[in-house]
Amino acid sequence: MTIKNAYLAAGCFWGVEDAFRKTPGVLEAVSGYMGGYVDSPTYRQVCEGTTGHTETVQVSYDEDKVSYETLLDRFFGMHNPTTLNRQGPDFGSQYRSAVFAEDEAQQEAARQKIVEVDASGKWAAPVVTEVNLGGVGTTYAAIGAAGQVNQLSAVLPGSCTGPTAAP
Repeated sequence: MTIKNAYLAAGCFWGVEDAFRKTPGVLEAVSGYMGGYVDSPTYRQVCEGTTGHTETVQVSYDEDKVSYETLLDRFFGMHNPTTLNRQGPDFGSQYRSAVFAEDEAQQEAARQKIVEVDASGKWAAPVVTEVNLGGVGTTYAAIGAAGQVNQLSAVLPGSCTGPTAAP
């Protein structure tokens, strides 16, 4: 077994996490944040749009059972990668589409996939997904199940209630 990680941001992380958990070869999918400049941000801070983070899912997978390219196919198939800072009713930079590559091979694979998606004609607009090598600012901050309950208790039911959340 060869365990690798993919860090993918496709809008609100709850649905993204669930979709990746159901993917054969994926060992674990954990919601968290990347790409910001505040250490250990809370859900509320990220929702307020003041940390620079995007909602990201850490996907741990067995490379012998599923390829990074397959995960990228799934990633680009589960959201609209052409909308800047928006997915469905959610808007703000915390919902931007991004790939945080662990190494240059992942970075190149993501860039190539964007070329393929653009060339496919599926979307009228060009892909705006960020491709970053490493964490860009702070590293991945997982919130995990216990953290989800604690952090979400202030904003439940449902979603972000900060100024950048959809009305």
